[in-house]
Amino acid sequence: MLHILLQINTPSNISNIIFIGAIVLVFYFFMIRPQQKKVSDAKKFREALTKGMNVVTIGGLHGKLVEINDTTVWVEVDKGLRLKFDKSAIAVESTTKANEKA
Repeated sequence: MLHILLQINTPSNISNIIFIGAIVLVFYFFMIRPQQKKVSDAKKFREALTKGMNVVTIGGLHGKLVEINDTTVWVEVDKGLRLKFDKSAIAVESTTKANEKA
């Protein structure tokens, strides 16, 4: 029995390292890198917010930006009704073209 176990070929250490390296690369290019790009794009969008933009919050509330501070924004959701949100709560810009297609 011992003689049979000694004849089993084990893969070399170099092939194990290459295999693990390939798995790490796959995880990076298919999971980590796209997430970092998404976060970067969201940060750029929030920095580019301007007064008068129609926006949608992460909660789905549609409104118009009336005031922008360092970390907060005021969104007018109805005539005379203004709500204060963190900048991170603004999800996307809502344009009239996007609303017409829906």
